[in-house]
Amino acid sequence: MTGVTGQVGSALISRLSRFGTVIPADRTVIDLSAPREIAAQLDALAPDIVINPAAYTAVDKAEDDRDLAFLVNETAPLAIARWTADNDVPFVHFSTDYVFDGTGTTPWKESDSPSPISVYGLSKLAGEVAIQSVGGPHLIVRTSWVYAPSGTNFFRTITRLAREREELRIVADQFGAPTSAATIADAIAAMFGSPRGISDVIARDSGLIHLAASGTTTWYEFAGAIINCLQAKGHPLKVTRIIPIAADDYRAKARRPLNSRLDLTRLSLAFGISTPHWLAGLEATVSRVP
Repeated sequence: MTGVTGQVGSALISRLSRFGTVIPADRTVIDLSAPREIAAQLDALAPDIVINPAAYTAVDKAEDDRDLAFLVNETAPLAIARWTADNDVPFVHFSTDYVFDGTGTTPWKESDSPSPISVYGLSKLAGEVAIQSVGGPHLIVRTSWVYAPSGTNFFRTITRLAREREELRIVADQFGAPTSAATIADAIAAMFGSPRGISDVIARDSGLIHLAASGTTTWYEFAGAIINCLQAKGHPLKVTRIIPIAADDYRAKARRPLNSRLDLTRLSLAFGISTPHWLAGLEATVSRVP
């Protein structure tokens, strides 16, 4: 498994270890920025399944670092897909809601046509297309608004800023479901623990799957919920007010989808998995904040 020091990778290790030996392939073992070496690295590891939560995720930086973003998010997954197809090994790859343009208000289905509006989104979509073109056994898991009690994410940023500032200005016109890394890892573990087993699950239901927490909110409402949960747990905070702003006022280099809602119907029907409400995931995450 790649990305073992990241948010999703870290959460997956503890949950999947009960199903077998998890090989933690960090950058010293598999370097996604050196895709020509990946086949030989996988030959040496000889895994029964490959899980790839690692990615280039610096959304704004990718606007100026296009080549590296595509190298990590497209070329490297293509190399993994070719190896897994040649060796008949299932491949679980993680993607993002950023493959969509964010128009409308309807949750995005797996069958909807992607139309990224950022270099990051374009690179992640290119990775999806590359994996699908190989034709090996694979599952591409699209997630949204991922956070954890460690790493770089919105939850951690709000927790820090709420301790430092009296006022926060937060985007209030982008909609989605904040999804804890634990929620994602629990769902993947449920696939591993199904009576059919993950290999048969992927063989039968290969393709795209949307995986996020249930419910919908905005970044503004999510920030307020984070602060309320921290205060309820007794964390001392400096913040006294949150001001809603429009995404256009945030002045980020890369555009973000206004509508990041993901339709979870296939997750329920094909895999029998229902995810918890985003607020439940937040409460569980806050309980782990020191």
